[in-house]
Amino acid sequence: MIRTKEEDGKNISKAFSNFFNAYAKAINKSYNRTGSLFQDRFKRILITEENYLTNLILYIHLNPESHGLINDFKDYKYSSYFEYLGAKTSLIEKETVFSLFDSLENFTAVHEAKRLKGVDLNLDIEN
Repeated sequence: MIRTKEEDGKNISKAFSNFFNAYAKAINKSYNRTGSLFQDRFKRILITEENYLTNLILYIHLNPESHGLINDFKDYKYSSYFEYLGAKTSLIEKETVFSLFDSLENFTAVHEAKRLKGVDLNLDIEN
């Protein structure tokens, strides 16, 4: 998930398109293969509702576990989840995200509740 300025949207879409195309060409060349690497094109969705944003954050973090890649989403080394919890400075707007969950403590508690109990959080995103 990336936040952009509205006027930068098309430039960013083009940049991602170029990146994915270059990546696919490099992999195809390395493995002597042809064709697409990705099932679907990436999507750009304007998020206007806080509830949708909150649920998207949960969906992204819990997705590797939901799809059986790992047993606990916290073990997925490519996740941004621990970037939120860490003290390092990053481009992630931690305080903005924590305010969506009311606090850091609630951020972690909601993730665990959703993971362990499948608690219905009125998600607008299927997972």
